[in-house]
Amino acid sequence: MAKATEQNVLGDFNDKTFAYAGTTSTFSKRDGRFHVRTDGRDGTLADFDVKYTFGIYPLQQYLVEFPDGRLQALSIAWDARPKRDGGQRWFHLYPTERVTHDDELHWTRPAQNWNFMCADCHSTGLKKNYDPATDRFKTSWAEINVSCEACHGPGSRHLEWTRKGRTGGPGSPDDGKGLTVSLDERHGVAWAVNVTSGDATRSRPRTTEREVEVCAQCHSRRGQIAEGYEAGKPLLDHYVPALLTEPLYYADGQQRGEVYSWGSFLQSKMHAKGVTCSDCHDPHSGKLRTTGNGICSTCHLASKYDTGEHHHHKPAGAGGACVACHMPSTTYMVVDPRHDHSLRVPRPDESVTLGTPNACNSCHTNHDARWAASRVKAWYGHDPQGYQRFAAAFSAASASTADRQSQLRAIANDSTQPSIARASALARINASTNRAALDTLAQSLHDSGGVVRLGALQSLASAPVSAHVWLAAPRLSDSLKAVRTAAVSLLGFVPAGQLSADARAAFERASNEYVETQRYNADRAEARVSLGTFIGSRGDVVAGEKELKAAIRQDPFFIPSYVNLADLYRAFGRDPESERILRDGLAIAPTSAALHYALGLALVRMKRMDAAVGELERAYVLESGNARFAYVYGVALHSTGKADAAKATFEKALAAHPDDANVRAALTSLTKERPR
Repeated sequence: MAKATEQNVLGDFNDKTFAYAGTTSTFSKRDGRFHVRTDGRDGTLADFDVKYTFGIYPLQQYLVEFPDGRLQALSIAWDARPKRDGGQRWFHLYPTERVTHDDELHWTRPAQNWNFMCADCHSTGLKKNYDPATDRFKTSWAEINVSCEACHGPGSRHLEWTRKGRTGGPGSPDDGKGLTVSLDERHGVAWAVNVTSGDATRSRPRTTEREVEVCAQCHSRRGQIAEGYEAGKPLLDHYVPALLTEPLYYADGQQRGEVYSWGSFLQSKMHAKGVTCSDCHDPHSGKLRTTGNGICSTCHLASKYDTGEHHHHKPAGAGGACVACHMPSTTYMVVDPRHDHSLRVPRPDESVTLGTPNACNSCHTNHDARWAASRVKAWYGHDPQGYQRFAAAFSAASASTADRQSQLRAIANDSTQPSIARASALARINASTNRAALDTLAQSLHDSGGVVRLGALQSLASAPVSAHVWLAAPRLSDSLKAVRTAAVSLLGFVPAGQLSADARAAFERASNEYVETQRYNADRAEARVSLGTFIGSRGDVVAGEKELKAAIRQDPFFIPSYVNLADLYRAFGRDPESERILRDGLAIAPTSAALHYALGLALVRMKRMDAAVGELERAYVLESGNARFAYVYGVALHSTGKADAAKATFEKALAAHPDDANVRAALTSLTKERPR
């Protein structure tokens, strides 16, 4: 990030035009300042000053500052690659989407807001400083870019250490050179290569996650729950990381969405064996420690692996590169290829059975996965196995197979699986009726891995409220803030009398943290919805309504704002207002299944059954894979005398969700009532 000056701006602002989705934007400069004439939030062409550049290579974006302190990233970016590679041009980051001013991805909308989306990772000592009362930012930073303190913490103690003579002077903090924490997990460590296996072993186990978590603060897909992260502090006290869920990842854990590196790396055998980020990357230059296959042969014997006998490609060709097979890249932001850090064995056999991608066919596009799988099997005499062993379970969960829950429990209960895989399995478990699922969650909530406990709490949302008290209440005193606040969100609707005295005290402490977190992120509709729903659940309907209405104003495209506000009205017997707010939402998002479903329920409560059935049918059609929508639609059909249609709906739903107890019970009852 830098100020937009002649030295820093790479794009061509010499009155260049770019046409997209019916709008022609013009990039120009006057009096040493850079401008863009493009569509604003209302769709009208207007002139905007470019305040900052953002990025250097392979693309550069441009930030526009608004009077309320928002910095918004233009979606038209400059391709900084050489012209011979297709660069030196303006391009749109959503080339096939036709994003216009009324789209949630438009550059003026929250999805393109620098203060929330970008700033914490790209600047140092950032203070977001959002004021919900005025809806304004006063964001500040210590350094405009990533500096030493972003990874090593405040430098004042280090400066004191240098002034005191560096080694034990009076009052000098000589441990770790005065830094917040020593990133010394590699110090004194060697990797000894076994000539028989061709692989290396760490001279002593890595026992902490310090370095990986320092990198993860930015190189991960995560949500921020607090400012002030410093090296050595727990990652989950400041961030909630994304798990291996769709559409971010494929079923086998390969990157799909823009997930960066941490979630991939935690799945890898390298991480399990003790590799840290700086084993491969120089953290100060940002470059690999050596080039080409040399970085891999540091630990993997070149005479075994960097040969045609191993990779079956020409050594000097693209197929002979280790990363081509084990770290295939995905291109994001149109021009930015990034390697998958799960460091996996290519599995074309899983492409055949599960439909996941594989590195072989990313190059051999003229062949299918069966061809690739047969070639690999012919080379090695067997199908490859690899380190990641959760693909079948996650694929079963996505396909809603009959045995998916038992497969997920097997992954969750397997301590040899990567912690992020176990957490991701837990998050997919349906705990609504299954005692085995609750037992798995109960065990996992005491796991030593914070991400595992977090995954278990995410699944617990599907369990009965009584299970929330039993399982979530102990986590109100968890050592990690992300876990404590997740427990609070589950217990918000639980009457205080159902909690023990100790649990009530813990709830009050943790709920203060929860509210603090939502207020910190009050510039986002999702946080306002969480806060409004929580406050409303505690009985303050006025304050809850205020937050939920604020969420709708902030981001009209965020559907839970309408659904949760309607539900708050329902709880206080205000169904006509529920209908009104849901219809407001449908005017913005007419194809939202969640809105049609909520409106159908509101109409049922108001005894307008014909209209209700129509809305519930619409929800069912829009999201036919949702077992709850199918069940409620079937019940509504039955209640209006359409028993045959109800039975057909239940049968179809049970075929897709064979372990859904509600659908099964409804179909059983209806079959007894109307036998064939």
